[in-house]
Amino acid sequence: MEQTATQYQAGKPASIYAAGAGLVVWFALILQFSISVPAYIQTGHSWAGAIIQILSFFTIQSNLLAGVCLWALLLQPSNTLYIFFSRGYVIAGICLYIIIVGLVYNIILRSLWHPAGLFKLADELLHSVNPLLFVIYWLFFTQKTKLKWTQSVNWLLFPFIYLIYTLSRGAITRSYPYPFIDVVKLGYGRVLINSVVLLIVFLALGLLLIFVTRLFKRRI
Repeated sequence: MEQTATQYQAGKPASIYAAGAGLVVWFALILQFSISVPAYIQTGHSWAGAIIQILSFFTIQSNLLAGVCLWALLLQPSNTLYIFFSRGYVIAGICLYIIIVGLVYNIILRSLWHPAGLFKLADELLHSVNPLLFVIYWLFFTQKTKLKWTQSVNWLLFPFIYLIYTLSRGAITRSYPYPFIDVVKLGYGRVLINSVVLLIVFLALGLLLIFVTRLFKRRI
């Protein structure tokens, strides 16, 4: 029987890893906010505007999900957050999003952005280290529930909503978080093509993750 909401009770090794990996994720997020908010304020943003600008990056949203998930799994099994984030399809979905963060940045964006100092540290943590840490957790410390193939379509909802939000906000602010969805420079036609390609990548990787869950189930 296929299961999509199976929970698992994390053992000591998983808890230790989740605590440590979560600490790294939250450190990276706090670092990013602490250095980016003043930088945005210097360019004319208000404090609230700076926060919204940072939160408008898919990278930040995905890392937030990863950080909340890792530490939610340290809670008691009766806790509402634990119940939600311990579900196999939820963990796998977050894994999908954080993988996309790493792939898009390192394949497409890295050559376009050359940070230095603390910005570089935050950049590497958010786009390379944190995705790797979460993938390791998913691979080796979670039970591989047998997910339905249709779950790959469900996982598209988050990036689709993000796309609608980004384009709607961009139409007002004329500001876009990523160059491949910058309507001002590319136009809606090209952005639509780029968006469809990205959604296909989400779908393909989602199917791959589901295939992995069907290959093996591992519980610590």
